[in-house]
Amino acid sequence: MTIVLREIGWDARQLEGGYKAFRRHVIDELEVLPLRLDLKVICGMTGTGKSRLIRALAARGAQVIDLEAIAAHRGSVLGGLPEAPQPSQKAFETRLWQALARLDPRRPIYVESESRKIGDLRVPEPLIAAMWAAPCIVIEAETPLRVALLMDEYAHFLTDRSTLADRLSALTTLHGRARIARWLALVDDNRHAELVAELLELHYDPAYRRSIGSHYAALASAPTIAVSAHDGAAVFDRLAAQLTDEESVAA
Repeated sequence: MTIVLREIGWDARQLEGGYKAFRRHVIDELEVLPLRLDLKVICGMTGTGKSRLIRALAARGAQVIDLEAIAAHRGSVLGGLPEAPQPSQKAFETRLWQALARLDPRRPIYVESESRKIGDLRVPEPLIAAMWAAPCIVIEAETPLRVALLMDEYAHFLTDRSTLADRLSALTTLHGRARIARWLALVDDNRHAELVAELLELHYDPAYRRSIGSHYAALASAPTIAVSAHDGAAVFDRLAAQLTDEESVAA
């Protein structure tokens, strides 16, 4: 195949050892690369704008690992992206290796707090262990702002009642039929803000509290940044500027 591709004009090359050697290289690199990185983990409850801050940091030239973008999933029961299926585990690991290999270990690298799985994909153990041991920055926001941010991020669900109902029904074993029926009624009545507020209070926040403290060792001493609706849409750009300015001073 390499010969044929070269004959028709492609600059094709054959990997020594083939795909199996390449796969071994990716796995080996994912074992050691996370250990070299100066990670800073952005923590906060669902809807506090962690992903927005990661994107704003990237736009300002800061180093980030956008795990949810690489995994094509926002990391929750409602985290699937419209018309963007998740890659296979092997493809995810290859994309992650490519992202890590481009980073400068001498500079800070920002990453959003995650659990071991993002949708159906497993974060490699060396990376998740490095994240759990890294310094944290906590974002806090009041519920109305979190609801507004989530309704913006998940706007595709508001026009797709069927998919939203399927995802909510998957929570039946955790919340019982009566509560799921209430949430589906809120969907049917277009009371989306009320639905999101209840999901935060009864599902996401308790899950966050159960897991975050036991995983991120530095959370208790982490600095906290409070954002409010009065800050406006540009608040995450300002936070990114503040963090990158502090990085420049430290350098």
